[in-house]
Amino acid sequence: MPRFVFTRLQYASGDWDVDQRMPANLLHSLAEYTTIELDPRERVVPLASTGVFDARFAYMAGHRLVEFTAAERANFVRFVRGGGFVLADDCNHDVDGLFARSFETQMAELFSPGALHKIPATHELYRAFFTFPDGPPTTGLELNGWGDDLVHDYLKAITVDGRLAVLYSNKDYGCEWDYDFRNKRFLAEDNTKFGVNIVTYAMIA
Repeated sequence: MPRFVFTRLQYASGDWDVDQRMPANLLHSLAEYTTIELDPRERVVPLASTGVFDARFAYMAGHRLVEFTAAERANFVRFVRGGGFVLADDCNHDVDGLFARSFETQMAELFSPGALHKIPATHELYRAFFTFPDGPPTTGLELNGWGDDLVHDYLKAITVDGRLAVLYSNKDYGCEWDYDFRNKRFLAEDNTKFGVNIVTYAMIA
């Protein structure tokens, strides 16, 4: 298995630099639970640069408009179709917010209107390491009054050659996991375990 590098995509529009403690928290969980070889630091790469093709896993998130430049559009498609995996997380946790609407529009334009589809709770993603029989775990942010006040019982994805290549969440996992990893000891259950599933799936799919 190749070395895992947490790569964050920097895109020209919107606010890409969010949930800054999340990468270290997730890397801590990967080190604790798995034997995946890890780079200990987050790597930030402009989506418009060729540096994105050095990654296997890429993360993008934000609250605002997602409107890729021509270079970003070309690189996103090439990365995804070439075997890369993108986790895109809506920090608004709102199916009709600006990030959600603009990101879904971008995916429809780059792939096809039906490419982004709901994935069932039976998908192998939910058993890639830990088992989540009910599908994606909920977040404390989904009912805080800022988003659409719904618990989303699904995630969406774009499938390429039988594998999930773009995993899209309205659940705001990035902010849910945005805390110092040393504070996990105060949780009844480590809420980053689903992140371990996502990375494990991305690295073997």
